[in-house]
Amino acid sequence: MIDRRDLGSWISGPQLAEGDFPGRRLGMPRTGQGSVGRPGRRVLGLCIDWAVSYLIAAAFLGGSQMDILLVFAVEQILLVGFAGFGLGHRIAGLKVRRLDGGPVGIPRAALRTLLLCLVIPAVIFDADQRGLHDKAAGTVVTRL
Repeated sequence: MIDRRDLGSWISGPQLAEGDFPGRRLGMPRTGQGSVGRPGRRVLGLCIDWAVSYLIAAAFLGGSQMDILLVFAVEQILLVGFAGFGLGHRIAGLKVRRLDGGPVGIPRAALRTLLLCLVIPAVIFDADQRGLHDKAAGTVVTRL
């Protein structure tokens, strides 16, 4: 018989050992500046980016779903590639950086954005709260 606890083990995502925290294996602090950006802030940043993309697409491109996705992708590639954060990341107090601390750059930002636009890689994450899009690009989202 399937027990509720059996389902909870995979639905709740990767489990951490007692005393462990997201980012520990990456040499990051538990909280504060430089710690791994938590899901709430990340979702807030994504919603802000998507809303801005919608407004720009509606004002200048017609507002179809593909227009919105295109504006979102261009914003992510350029802003994350050059500045390390999109508008939503900045407002939510987050920054995308390479694991070695360097700037993301356009090629990594493009790969990360392509996978982010596919959605599934972004919702599959590890114990360090890095989605497959971040793992593939060698990046991590941290708090400012």
